[in-house]
Amino acid sequence: MKAKELVQSNVSDLQAKLKELQKELVKHNAQVALGANVKNSKALKTIKKDIARVLTILKQKDGDSKEQ
Repeated sequence: MKAKELVQSNVSDLQAKLKELQKELVKHNAQVALGANVKNSKALKTIKKDIARVLTILKQKDGDSKEQ
């Protein structure tokens, strides 16, 4: 997921994407906690970074709307 794509999205799309990523993270964390073999261990890191990107852009958009 590219930051440029996220910047062009509206707030409701970003919030939906955030919820989707958080659910996916919980699913992966549960697999790790159960000791199941995770097919893609790099996915956890990628999901966390994507969540951080979405949160950053949401905060930027929130700041932009407060300034106006």
